[in-house]
Amino acid sequence: MQLTPGETNLDALLRTLEPVLNPEVYVFCTVPPGQLLLQLAPVATFREAEGLTLIVLADEAAQVGLAAVYPCRWITLTVHSSLEAVGFLARITGLLAAHGISVNPVSGYYHDHLFVPAERADEVMQLLHELRG
Repeated sequence: MQLTPGETNLDALLRTLEPVLNPEVYVFCTVPPGQLLLQLAPVATFREAEGLTLIVLADEAAQVGLAAVYPCRWITLTVHSSLEAVGFLARITGLLAAHGISVNPVSGYYHDHLFVPAERADEVMQLLHELRG
């Protein structure tokens, strides 16, 4: 399978930006190194020295009694951005910072994803649409 690299031009990325807001609320959790919670289906994980960070549905975390922080909504930026694109996330995170909105970005191979405070997700969507110009 041949992989395509994605867009690197910042103007093209911003012009074709199509954010999609996922309807569910997600949370960030952590479990000690080596502990597996097979009943969870995290959308993202990151291994750190202190433990495994999980991004999971808030309902799933609550069902298994897992402590959770940062209730958030997941926005997918559906433009196929290159992992080597310069300034794309900086432009977006800078815009959100200027409005006092925290964001936890995650880059996948095809798309970038934003986890933003659940109560401000609609505002973020409006700002992203305005950024497109």
